[in-house]
Amino acid sequence: MSLLQTKDLVAHYGDFQALFGVDIELNEAETVAIIGANGAGKSTLMRSISGVLRNDAASVAFDNRPIGGQSADEIMSLGVAMVPEGRKLFPSLTVEENLLIGTYGRKTTGHWNLKTVYDLFPILAERRNNPGTALSGGQQQMVAIGRALMSNPRVLLCDEISLGLAPVVIKDIYKAIPQIKAAGASMIVVEQDIAQALAVADRVYCMMEGRVTLSGTPDSLSREDIHNAYFGASH
Repeated sequence: MSLLQTKDLVAHYGDFQALFGVDIELNEAETVAIIGANGAGKSTLMRSISGVLRNDAASVAFDNRPIGGQSADEIMSLGVAMVPEGRKLFPSLTVEENLLIGTYGRKTTGHWNLKTVYDLFPILAERRNNPGTALSGGQQQMVAIGRALMSNPRVLLCDEISLGLAPVVIKDIYKAIPQIKAAGASMIVVEQDIAQALAVADRVYCMMEGRVTLSGTPDSLSREDIHNAYFGASH
């Protein structure tokens, strides 16, 4: 059952075109990984889906309704939450206050609340009264994920959640993904680390220069296929 899709999605920053007719699909209870080198258009795709970048209404659909022209807060209220690249915590707020911000704008009950987020990331319960930015990079990433989960999203968009983190920390963060899925969220994970992406995804899309160059299930894609789609066949 298709939950979210983009259809012939194009995106611009001023005169610069960043996406060229991108088609992706996310089904209910699925994790889709988007891989590609820096500048491939992955973050632009996330911004387009989440409403940070406005697009043609029909180019993004959620639950079979066009949402491409809606604002970020409207899309969030429908049940699409984003963990942005760079975490974007509020420095003046505590960990707990940063988490609670995730509940604004979407009035729904579900699995996720302060208790279940603290169960998922116990270190955050210990640090709940600390300023959000006083934490390590990995703990800040946990706050950013927890904040998105607090809206009980149907779709969770994760933009480069392992960027700049130590391997042991990345492992901890990715350990949470099966639990997030089990609680009912479908996920799109943008990831530069190919092995990490393939390990969690049901399906993978590879992007290069604003276009989808490859898609399939992790076990159907050879290393060579991925390498060519990631870097171009001439490398």
